[in-house]
Amino acid sequence: MNIRIITDSAADFTQQELAAHHIHCVPMTITFGEEAFTDGVTLSPDTFWQRLLAGETAKTSQPSPDAFLSAFEDARAAGDAVVCVLLSSALSGTLQSAMIARSMIDYEPIYLVDSLTAAVAQKVLVLRACQLREEGRLDAAQIARELEDFRSRIRLYAALDTLVYLARGGRIPKAAASLGTLVQLKPLVTVGTDGLVEMAGKAIGLHRASEALIKLTKGHAIDPSFPVIPIYAHTPENCLSFVKKLQQAGIPCRPEDATPIGTTISTHIGPGAYGLVFVEEA
Repeated sequence: MNIRIITDSAADFTQQELAAHHIHCVPMTITFGEEAFTDGVTLSPDTFWQRLLAGETAKTSQPSPDAFLSAFEDARAAGDAVVCVLLSSALSGTLQSAMIARSMIDYEPIYLVDSLTAAVAQKVLVLRACQLREEGRLDAAQIARELEDFRSRIRLYAALDTLVYLARGGRIPKAAASLGTLVQLKPLVTVGTDGLVEMAGKAIGLHRASEALIKLTKGHAIDPSFPVIPIYAHTPENCLSFVKKLQQAGIPCRPEDATPIGTTISTHIGPGAYGLVFVEEA
């Protein structure tokens, strides 16, 4: 039985990457006012950023159970087992939609994995699923269990360059955002073991933010079997400057591996954010 890997668009794969790795994607919905778009299908990253930076407010919503049901029916028709790796259940109802869809279809080999993370960290987990599939040693159920162990080793640290979009989405008061902007406050964030975004610290200015991220990273033993992936929102300038500091600090990473954060998460953090994703040694 072949194994079909399914994820959602919060994992930040390009269409080319999805095709290259034989991954099926159930996309999120991004709305600007009354206009709804299918992430990565009817809304490109360029258009998303043009509208967001023009002052429009974007909102995200999870795929419907019907969207997952269609994906699962396609797998059943092909006789494929399914490993479905999804955005953290603490951040979205995407996993719940997939669970509803699974309950609606008379097909057993569908395994749902709560990534307990997001963005490029979720992407790393999906790529691990692809790697295990290609090795051919494990069946779908075993791959799902392996992913549930592996996810606890994935680390994401990032610095936000602006507080405007957190305020726009109602996550912090506008007065706090204005004050933070005035003093160049850069929040440092991570994803906790419960799948929630957490404050990892704060710094004044980009230079100190980079130093703080490096200190956080050095608190872990990085597994050299997996790449250290620099990440950025919208434009890579802050990230590329950060990569130089990482290299000077002895943390192995390459500027050519810098990976953009997709629309689902960028909706909430805005442009200029940067950081890294890596896998901790077991």
